[in-house]
Amino acid sequence: MNKLEVKGKWNVVKGKLKEKYGDLTDDDLTYIEGQEDQMLGRLQQRTGRAKQELIDEINKM
Repeated sequence: MNKLEVKGKWNVVKGKLKEKYGDLTDDDLTYIEGQEDQMLGRLQQRTGRAKQELIDEINKM
């Protein structure tokens, strides 16, 4: 399984995710180092996408 790699570029990724999934809020996209699983769980619930799909999508941004 790939790890989520968002350090440093999170603000850019967050903006792109909000564009793609218009119903995401800042609370959904709150990134706290060490709590990636909680954030990914929120994103899974809001988007209906699998965890690995989201990780791959975020890492490609």
